[in-house]
Amino acid sequence: MKDQTELLFLDPHNPCEMRNLEKIKSDPQITIVDQIQSQVAELIKLQNPSLKFSPQKLNTEVERFFKKTEAETYGVWVYYPWRKALVHLLQEKDFIAVRTVRNKYKITQEEQDLLATKKIGIIGLSVGQSVAISLAMERSFGELRIADFDTLELGNMNRLRNSVTNLGVPKTTLVKREIAEIDPFLKVTVFEEGITDQNLDKFFTKGGNLDLLIEECDSIEVKLKARIKAKELRIPVMMDTSDRGMMDIERFDLEENRPIFHGFLKEFGNEIEILKNLGELTPSLIMAILDYKNISDRGKYSLSELGKTITNWPQLGTSVIMGGAMCAHFARNILCGYNIKSGREYVDLDKFFRKADES
Repeated sequence: MKDQTELLFLDPHNPCEMRNLEKIKSDPQITIVDQIQSQVAELIKLQNPSLKFSPQKLNTEVERFFKKTEAETYGVWVYYPWRKALVHLLQEKDFIAVRTVRNKYKITQEEQDLLATKKIGIIGLSVGQSVAISLAMERSFGELRIADFDTLELGNMNRLRNSVTNLGVPKTTLVKREIAEIDPFLKVTVFEEGITDQNLDKFFTKGGNLDLLIEECDSIEVKLKARIKAKELRIPVMMDTSDRGMMDIERFDLEENRPIFHGFLKEFGNEIEILKNLGELTPSLIMAILDYKNISDRGKYSLSELGKTITNWPQLGTSVIMGGAMCAHFARNILCGYNIKSGREYVDLDKFFRKADES
């Protein structure tokens, strides 16, 4: 119980774990959340979709269920050390069935089962946090690998949903915890040092190759090296820039000779030459990657103020949340085998509901 980042699963049928469970319960500082009856009620409704249960009838069915099964030892208990909370949940299979029941038939059972086998990597956890949480809510992966070296700062909190009580905590820790509180059975692998030359291969391949990379980091070097690696391994890459609703998709899995960033960098030479001259090329590379002519007017003005009145590319919470949802949507479609092409599309909300003289 000393580790403040890892969940503790406790099976009440295991004598050793049962003793640990009782020890945790005896701590007066522990919050115990035991809503197993309501979860069983949801399970009963799920298993009998054609029946209409009145509240009284459903309560009767739950009581009948627990006459055959002892409530205390049913399911699994999960201890969240960072919250000092002990939660009583359904066993994994039933938990997943109940938690995803409202996905049907927007996501078919076959698709849900397929997604549970997929490995997704996310680099950068500002926009990436919204992507990760959206993917977790829909249960669109079997393993999520997240990489970011940074900690939560106050300036992140215009777009990264969190609490000031977590200032200074690694972003990877915050995302892993939030996903665990949504679904403790999801696998999240953390690279809290971010992506480096030393761990790049591990991020992409350890435990099996990634099926999809979602790149949302600020480093031009990492953006380039991640795409070079993804292209080598034929892994598709997605990116959202939080400006004009731009979604960028590179299907290296389908097009092995596709140039990175859609060929926007060809004027700077090949990949090796670009990396060699990265220092002097970085400002021009940023303009090319963002496709300057298609940036919003306020985005262009913001770029002109970098190093003068602002220090970073601005991002709004509304844009980041929308980008997270779009990434999760297209990730699901790519992983389920739908015909999602390479390219860039814009879902520019400023183009909608405008009067003619304002467009």
